[in-house]
Amino acid sequence: MSPYDLPLRANTNHMLVRHYVLDLTVHFQRKVIGGSIVLFLEPGVVSSKQGEAGSISNTPVQNLSQVSSKHDVSSPITPEPNKVRPPEEPSHLCGGNDVSSVLWGDESEDFTLVLDCCDLTVSKVEELDVTTVDDLKKLDVDQQHANTDHPSSSLVQRVVSMPSVCWRLQHELYVQCSRSPTVHNAQPLRFHTDQWSLQIRKEGVCAPHDFPRAVRICYETKLTGGSVRWTKDQDGRCCVYTMGSPINNRALFPCQEPPVAMSTWQARVRAPCDYTVLMSGKNQAFPKPAETGFLQWEYYVTMPMPASTFTIAVGQWLEAGVKHPNFEVEKTDKPYDKEPSFSLDNDDQQYVCSHMDYPCRFMVSAARAQAVIPHRVFAPPCHLQKANDMVLPLLPLCLTAAHSVLGVHPFSRLDVLIVPSGFSSLGMASPHIVFLSQSVLTGERNLCGARLCHEIAHSWFGLAIGARDWTEEWISEGFATYLEDVFWSHVQKLGCREAEEQRWLKALLRWRRLSDELQNSEEELQVLRPNKENTGEVSESGASVVKHALNPEKPFMQVHYLKGYFLLKFLADQVGEEKFLDFFKVFVGKFHGQLILSQVSLSCTRALCSFSQNANVAFGRHLRILLSPEQLVLLLEFLLEEPMLSLSTLRLLETTYNLQAQDAEVKHRWCELAVKHKHTAAYRDVEQFLIHDQAMGVYLYGELMVQEDARQQALARRCLSIIKDDMDQSACSVVEEMIL
Repeated sequence: MSPYDLPLRANTNHMLVRHYVLDLTVHFQRKVIGGSIVLFLEPGVVSSKQGEAGSISNTPVQNLSQVSSKHDVSSPITPEPNKVRPPEEPSHLCGGNDVSSVLWGDESEDFTLVLDCCDLTVSKVEELDVTTVDDLKKLDVDQQHANTDHPSSSLVQRVVSMPSVCWRLQHELYVQCSRSPTVHNAQPLRFHTDQWSLQIRKEGVCAPHDFPRAVRICYETKLTGGSVRWTKDQDGRCCVYTMGSPINNRALFPCQEPPVAMSTWQARVRAPCDYTVLMSGKNQAFPKPAETGFLQWEYYVTMPMPASTFTIAVGQWLEAGVKHPNFEVEKTDKPYDKEPSFSLDNDDQQYVCSHMDYPCRFMVSAARAQAVIPHRVFAPPCHLQKANDMVLPLLPLCLTAAHSVLGVHPFSRLDVLIVPSGFSSLGMASPHIVFLSQSVLTGERNLCGARLCHEIAHSWFGLAIGARDWTEEWISEGFATYLEDVFWSHVQKLGCREAEEQRWLKALLRWRRLSDELQNSEEELQVLRPNKENTGEVSESGASVVKHALNPEKPFMQVHYLKGYFLLKFLADQVGEEKFLDFFKVFVGKFHGQLILSQVSLSCTRALCSFSQNANVAFGRHLRILLSPEQLVLLLEFLLEEPMLSLSTLRLLETTYNLQAQDAEVKHRWCELAVKHKHTAAYRDVEQFLIHDQAMGVYLYGELMVQEDARQQALARRCLSIIKDDMDQSACSVVEEMIL
């Protein structure tokens, strides 16, 4: 296995987590999240003894996972540095019933539950006695679930098997079970942690069917963990959020990361009273008093999703469009104050879904007719007015456009958060919540609107429909990039000709970007299906690896976005866009709630070549004097290819197009021009871009250094020193390598 491959250690073929109940407290002074997580388990498809069930394969078998919170790399994202430790390194000793690596031993006959986990301090693992839950004992346990030797297992199985129409009762029972005492006089659960996993055993239990079904794990996160980022917002106030790390959520809570472990969850999170907790939950949570100085927020989901899609953000955010004491913004009317209550009627019974049983919006006629779902926008105070003026009015338009193309929204509500400046992407989508970079708030509304459309598209492609193999990210990113243009042209209410012109222009920009990337990146990172015919395969236990996931170059790559986009554009050109979009709607109706593998046999290279023959010719017809942001980007890119530009030309560009007031994509190219031609009058623009548009500035540091100009190099070092403490640490490491 390459050191750049990410191991997925969970033995999902032997045991599946069906539901998580998290009970956590956010400690800002210590910068840890601590508490407990209760796992409700069900034996998997393979039942065998420890020699097979508990073993952890080191063979680089292929991955079966879904993209986590979807990162959009229109600007680069860098993973947290993860140096793979050698197998012989001692385990993390955490006290309690933890067992050292010397005593653990892989030769044990006991069954081992293996969870994906890293950089967590686990203090205790307990078996819960759910027979003490009175409401649970009232349930009838049919013969299928009866187990006289393990009554607790029978009761848990009855709960996880409840039909979706009973989900409210099911969730209440999960909560009651999670608070159960430990089993009296039972053998303690022993556990052991290594670099990538938490392993749990019960002495004398040799098969998954005899393993406890309700397990509580007490733990704390570590500051070194790569799943969450502790930082300060743009107003200098502490916050923490999941930033879409390549290691997903395994440093936030022990979990099963492969998507076959599709599960539901509930979370109770306590945070200081002046903080707001946002999560990827179905409900709009309202805080309740907890212990002194803390409020408690409760979220849940009813649609089974991979654990990698769990998202949390805790900070002193303010909601746009709402009056706040001592802070006034112009209020925007919001048509939805709370989630409407939808119920399944007789007519809806005729709609049949292909996924596992859960309360599905596709089966509800009222949901299918809902063009705009309830939505909110949050931001730090300094960006609240911009969020109110730009993001909040755009959201219902983008949601309506998406609904007109794809139909029912898979998720019942949406929160949008303007994240701290150190966020190293323009956006990230998770169930019920989207993170946006502050870089989309400048200039015209094009960048913000297009980015919102891209993230909303992920509700269908990437979340409701996920890739069974994590390396096939083009399934989510290619579709979202293609649909971004479709949705945005609907929002702009463009005519057919104008829409076509805009799409050709964007296609040309993407073609130039892809061509450059193909010439300047490793060939193995350019392949849409790196696992080829082995795509989706896993080991006997369900363990696997994700190829290239930890490669520091991979997050800078856009090849999966762009190749996927061009493949879809090629197909749309063959059959016509109207028919192609009709196919999208049918595809979504059939495959939502499921994981898929791409069985695309067409050559992306041939599709790209056939398109490229027409791209430059078409562009010549569509260029106008009044330039849109996309046209301005293309103009600046053409000028970047010129070996020399006079000072007067640069000044004319700056004044004619008011470049400092344009969006971040335009300003990025302007800064590149200023650096290339040593336009010292624009160095202030470069400095402001590096400080305030960190999601797009990493490459610019390299350009400042490669010129070997003392003033430019000093500028790079000065900017890094200003933002280093608040910068994404992985991005900071890359920049430090550039300027040293």
